[in-house]
Amino acid sequence: MEHYLGESIPKLGFGLMRLPKEESGKIDIEQTKKMVDAFMDAGLNYFDTAYVYDGGESEMAAKAALVDRYPRESYILATKMCAWMSAGNEELAKQQFETSLERTGAGYFDFYLLHALQEENYKKYEEYHLWDFVKKQKEKGLIKHWGFSFHASPEILDEILTAHPDAEFVQLQINYADWENPDVAARANYEVARKHGKPVIIMEPVKGGALAQPPAAVRKIFDETGSDASYASWAIRYAASFEGIITVLSGMSDMGQMIDNLSYMKNFKPLSAEEEKIIGKAQEALGGIPSIPCTSCHYCTAGCPKRIPIPEIFAARNKQLVWEKIEEGKNNYAQATEKAGKASQCIACGQCERTCPQQIHVIERLKECAAVFE
Repeated sequence: MEHYLGESIPKLGFGLMRLPKEESGKIDIEQTKKMVDAFMDAGLNYFDTAYVYDGGESEMAAKAALVDRYPRESYILATKMCAWMSAGNEELAKQQFETSLERTGAGYFDFYLLHALQEENYKKYEEYHLWDFVKKQKEKGLIKHWGFSFHASPEILDEILTAHPDAEFVQLQINYADWENPDVAARANYEVARKHGKPVIIMEPVKGGALAQPPAAVRKIFDETGSDASYASWAIRYAASFEGIITVLSGMSDMGQMIDNLSYMKNFKPLSAEEEKIIGKAQEALGGIPSIPCTSCHYCTAGCPKRIPIPEIFAARNKQLVWEKIEEGKNNYAQATEKAGKASQCIACGQCERTCPQQIHVIERLKECAAVFE
């Protein structure tokens, strides 16, 4: 079998999107340092951030916790440029690259991505000449490998990879809950990427944390195996078992999650045939439960004129839909909207739906939440 880009990279990557926070809401740098140290001590070294994560704070945390404390060649750093958030024109989009270099102090990026290409925005990357821009940065030695992260249909992925055959990798949302989900098209997108010979970085393997504590029907299936493995471990090992994977990103928020992930990914073993059957049963059980497929990326909230905390509202509703925790859902809704907009205040401007990677019908879902919670 031919070698591929990232074949020798450890199969767990540290996603810096959901880092631990202090009471002030700022990233807890001291806690992040400890997590980085545990990750590096385990022989893992892939770190993933983005220009837009935490308003730039994530990239600065990468500098403080990683770049300033470890030799540059000892770790792999990935970041991303977003042409449709925080960028109103070509110049501002390109400036993100320089800002990312300044914030991280990394000197260069091992992996650089055009971020979150979807149906509504992917042509912006053409319009702003960003494909050529990243190639030029690679020629200058400021980028080692470039690719893109993607949240749209397999037809669009095929179109992009046909137009840009020199893209070196694709980052896709893959988890056992979304493998056959038509809104995410994980299977079809993976197959398109592999057809084009592209290795894959996996994001959202635990579906925004949802699969760390899956529905009762799924927990029962895993519990009946007699294994003491965490529910998250099933999800991450599932994702890491695919062929042609560079790494699987896990957005870890505390040391407990880090320790659990390291326990089974430090010396990763792919799922056995028997374990694959158990995942199949879990997928069947999930298929029978209605829920809102929100991963709490918060892209929808950045431009909401009514400051509606959409992911938190959807999480409250899913508490009821998936876990049947009616009162807890109501309490969570009350907390989420106490100092922010309520679901009923939605003016149906549609900006949330244009930016949602999961293609959720946000406006309709907010109406449903208003009816239930208000």
